[in-house]
Amino acid sequence: MSSFAQRNAHFDRLFATNNLFWLGQNTNHLPMHPRVRQAMIDSIEAEEFHAYAPPGGFTALSRGIVADLGLPQDAAAALITDGAVAALATVCRAYCEPGTNFVTTDPGWKWPMQFAQQAGADVREIPIYDPAAGYRLTPAQLRDNADRNTRIVYLVDPNNPLGICYTRTEMQAFCEIARGVGAYLLHDCTYRDFAENHVLAADLYPEGAITIYSFSKWLGLAGLRIGAVVADHRIIERLAPYSAATLGSSVVAQRAAQAGLAVKKEWMTGVQRTQRRNQAAIKEAVDKIPGLNVPIYPSNGNFVIIECVELGLRPEALATVYAQRGIMIRQGSYHTPRFGSRFVKVSTTVPSEWVDAFCRELPDAINAARGVNDIPELF
Repeated sequence: MSSFAQRNAHFDRLFATNNLFWLGQNTNHLPMHPRVRQAMIDSIEAEEFHAYAPPGGFTALSRGIVADLGLPQDAAAALITDGAVAALATVCRAYCEPGTNFVTTDPGWKWPMQFAQQAGADVREIPIYDPAAGYRLTPAQLRDNADRNTRIVYLVDPNNPLGICYTRTEMQAFCEIARGVGAYLLHDCTYRDFAENHVLAADLYPEGAITIYSFSKWLGLAGLRIGAVVADHRIIERLAPYSAATLGSSVVAQRAAQAGLAVKKEWMTGVQRTQRRNQAAIKEAVDKIPGLNVPIYPSNGNFVIIECVELGLRPEALATVYAQRGIMIRQGSYHTPRFGSRFVKVSTTVPSEWVDAFCRELPDAINAARGVNDIPELF
């Protein structure tokens, strides 16, 4: 079986597992807002899906995303895509080419690096898994790695998987460095709604910042595949021909997203309350076990990482044991081969009963993981 076939079979098994506790993909499994559910039902009952949506998305949704980011409508536009990953692929296809480079962090999000490489760009990963630097990129590091051939500086902010969030001072420095070498700052804001204080690069570098917007994590629409890329109108004109959603993104998904924006303030209050509670429960459980550590708390994402390296425990072994118990968590190597042996990641926008089950199982799961030698392929 090919590597891709193995990966597909792995996730097919996960999807088919009844009552699986999804604690590994940062997806939101809290019961959806009734107005979002009704919007999808109304769209299906009206059978809107027989027609293609506009190639750039419904105007109301596009304008709603720009407004949600606090950007002026006359200066920015949103191009609707089949999820945030498709938005990232669109940007990489439009701007990366042989002779250019793509600068990002390690750990970070793996797929844009793949898209950049496929387009011929050289990928430069800057290591940031360093407690002395607060697990964050420094302006000095970026300055040392960006040059006139840098086409894109890619930041996941808040960082997935670490959960750090950059300050205004840091973001100003990053924008100035990108501007100075003529690079675009690709600001992946998938987790911005979970941060206490998030600074948008587009406010500081409007002519060169490209914002990636997702509905998968805060609204729970991961399986509907709806997202957007937001930028200056000139940049959107450049990106549009590279979008794979030439015939428009899902009509039903767009209606759900529109409804979500209308109830976002109310919805996120409850989501944040639950996920902060879940983070606290994980931290409390981890603190009881010598050798385990939550290095970044609270996380500005809807997840936390747990360091298990001091226990001499392989993250893959712990993930395997939890999988056998109907709980999916993520091994660090998914995000970073360089630092992945140090941690596992646990998602928190889930029912509290799921997190409580994870916490109850933790001591015994650690003991069981020590005896695991046959670890299946994890993705």
